[in-house]
Amino acid sequence: MAHYAELDINNKVIRVLTACNQDIATHGGELSEEAANYFGTYTPFSENGVKWVQTSYNSNFRKQYAGIGYTFDFTKNKFIAPQPFASWSLDASDDWKAPVAFPTIKTYGDNVNYMISWDETEQRWTGKDDQKNSFAWSPETSSWISTGN
Repeated sequence: MAHYAELDINNKVIRVLTACNQDIATHGGELSEEAANYFGTYTPFSENGVKWVQTSYNSNFRKQYAGIGYTFDFTKNKFIAPQPFASWSLDASDDWKAPVAFPTIKTYGDNVNYMISWDETEQRWTGKDDQKNSFAWSPETSSWISTGN
């Protein structure tokens, strides 16, 4: 099945809908403007919608499958995920990266995973073990340090 993302005037994705492959094939084919326009003839825009753009469920084109809140960059011809935190920036591949690299150690003890998350206030990675003990990642020592809570 083909999928189309509805964009608003800022190229933000409002919703993603499924289209009939046969309809797309007989009206210009994959990635064609004609197919997108045809899709729009039987799928009206929502209140803020202005354009339909095809997206790939398998991420075979336009970088990744569009989701609500993603932005379509017409120059790069790809969907870009929303910025997760204000301090994060896009890399050369248009993936969001934290200002501190993701921890290289993700497990402890008998290969149990830390529950890792980004702390925007402290600008660091934090982790919790299965006992809910808190840790902070130290990129200088490449180790987890207990924060005592």
